[in-house]
Amino acid sequence: MSILSRTLPLLPGIALLAGCGIKGQKETTKNNLQRPNVIYIFADDLGIGDLSCYGANKVSTPHIDRLAGQGVQFTNAYATSATSTPSRFGLLTGMYPWRQTNTGIAPGNSELIIDTACVTMADMMKQAGYATGVIGKWHLGLGPKGGTDFNKQISPNTQDIGFDYEFVIPATVDRVPCVFVENGRVVDLDPNDPIQVDYHKKVGNWPTGEENPELVTLKPSQGHNNTIINGIPRIGWMTGGQAALWKDEEIADVITQKAKNFIAMHKSEPFFLYMGTQDVHVPRIPHPRFAGKSGLGTRGDVILQLDWTIGEIMQTLDSLQLADNTIFIFTSDNGPVIDDGYQDEARERLHGHTPMGIYRGGKYSVYEAGTRVPFIVRWPAGIKPSKQQALFSQIDVYASLASLLNQPIKANAAPDSEDHLNALLGKEATNRDYIIQQNLNNTLAIIQGQWKYIEPSNQSAIEPWTKTELGNDKKAQLYDLSTDLSEKRNIADKHPEVVKELSATLQAVKAK
Repeated sequence: MSILSRTLPLLPGIALLAGCGIKGQKETTKNNLQRPNVIYIFADDLGIGDLSCYGANKVSTPHIDRLAGQGVQFTNAYATSATSTPSRFGLLTGMYPWRQTNTGIAPGNSELIIDTACVTMADMMKQAGYATGVIGKWHLGLGPKGGTDFNKQISPNTQDIGFDYEFVIPATVDRVPCVFVENGRVVDLDPNDPIQVDYHKKVGNWPTGEENPELVTLKPSQGHNNTIINGIPRIGWMTGGQAALWKDEEIADVITQKAKNFIAMHKSEPFFLYMGTQDVHVPRIPHPRFAGKSGLGTRGDVILQLDWTIGEIMQTLDSLQLADNTIFIFTSDNGPVIDDGYQDEARERLHGHTPMGIYRGGKYSVYEAGTRVPFIVRWPAGIKPSKQQALFSQIDVYASLASLLNQPIKANAAPDSEDHLNALLGKEATNRDYIIQQNLNNTLAIIQGQWKYIEPSNQSAIEPWTKTELGNDKKAQLYDLSTDLSEKRNIADKHPEVVKELSATLQAVKAK
């Protein structure tokens, strides 16, 4: 199979999404070598308190610290959502994920949830003359409506929404199927051992965590009791594809090498690499190089592994003399979670480490720790190192890069993405007018100026498995973030006029 396909297959479109726009032909760009390469790396479930450059003192992340020291380090940057699938959807489409119904946490056999007619950020980069690649965690579905058939060419795939090359983990590593997909094909699949995947009932006769707990090497703390792969029970049932199964402790090495290969292959032309790491999502299985090295258990060990990944990408750019003209963006898809389904002693071994920092909530939550994330941008040829305090949302990366590249955004594409290029590059500290946050239950919050308003919700206040405060309350909530970053004091009753104004603004955004 070719490492890189330049062909965008023409496939029957699913229904056109409002706000996704219509794709145009690739445009010829002159002076490609003068255009900055772009690398966007999503860590997974990484907290703003997990990095030493953000103040962590129980774990050291020297490579990420160097990236921050050479770039713009944001303190008020936000993911759109407090969970993986919608956060990634918002980044790549420039559309708030809650505008589309199927953007919740996707199962491993989900259909591609980005319409092939949508003009994605990858499409925009291709139209600007860039080679485009996606490597690592995907979690936005693959294949047609009705689910993915992993035993043949998977279509549509990421190559139908702007990426020339794909090497992806279909969903999350705690979900089946536990295989890599490269350019629409499961890697190393034996056709005589076809894969079956189901999220409603058991398929085949492979052991499960529920039926065969004696075979489990990493015990679940909640859920995660279906098919056992590599001694780890997963979410969902799978059988077949034995030769294609990944080894968990090797995932970081595999996807990092794929990313380095992609960079080297395109060193003589502008490229856009979108990379999703497995770390620090569960199951946390560090390579033996990192196991036991952090002193904080396996969660700390995979933070070290993540830092190594970033160091490897930086070293590759240095060795190919690409670092100066590469925009390197490093961030997280949502906030941190400690116990997220396995008995890995993450909580017991914190030893004073605070992944959430001073913030309330965490992954799944509309409180600050759910979506306020580390966000670092380095471009030695184009920006000066600085700390950036401006409000910034990942939804705006799309329009900001389009502005940088002088790419007009197609009609109806990226409807919620705004051009904040000067803030992205640290050239000014102008705030976004407002930030929208979304929790697991699609409850929304809006930050504007000093104020944060959370709309009323009848959903549960606590996520029962992780014990995370979700931010759901039957009453409106209002916090003054200028004096209460930890969101301890709901002052909605004291400022009804602010509640009314922010509620109206949020409703206007919803109705847009």
